[in-house]
Amino acid sequence: MPATKDENTQVILVNDRDEEIGRAEKLAAHEKGLLHRAFSIFILRREAGQPTEVLLQQRAASKYHSPGLWTNTCCSHPAPGENLLQAAMRRLKEELNLIGVELSDIGQFHYIAHFENGLIENEYDHVLVGWHQDQAFTPNPEEIQACRWITLSDLEEELGQKPEQFTPWLKQALGIVQSIDH
Repeated sequence: MPATKDENTQVILVNDRDEEIGRAEKLAAHEKGLLHRAFSIFILRREAGQPTEVLLQQRAASKYHSPGLWTNTCCSHPAPGENLLQAAMRRLKEELNLIGVELSDIGQFHYIAHFENGLIENEYDHVLVGWHQDQAFTPNPEEIQACRWITLSDLEEELGQKPEQFTPWLKQALGIVQSIDH
């Protein structure tokens, strides 16, 4: 499988307490199922009197795993030496050309997912949220084939009815987001 620029980057290997224990090439970490640090960003909006909505993205068909599946606004991995919020802001700009969103780390979880192409996600995933303040965004077609806003309750319902249309980490990450939504 040819590697893209993003697949040649390094990820931070961690133990089960999210303590850094090394680094590995991103693709190698996914081939070997090595535990590494990741993040999932949820950009939320709430208009007066309306329920909270989240911006979802549909992963580009060219992605090396989970192509065409719906997921949270943005997700990736911090690079060695890069803090979580710096990495998250970098990826929001690269994937959506979205800048100026204040993000908060609201929780973490660990998950393992095996994919048909033999790759394995073994991630200690930080869930980050930010509120949309009418910032313009433009999806990068190399990363995203579509975007949509959906209420948290409608997303939970769709996840229950059609889980195969969503990434394997979305349900766990969404549970953390729902725990802070009032």
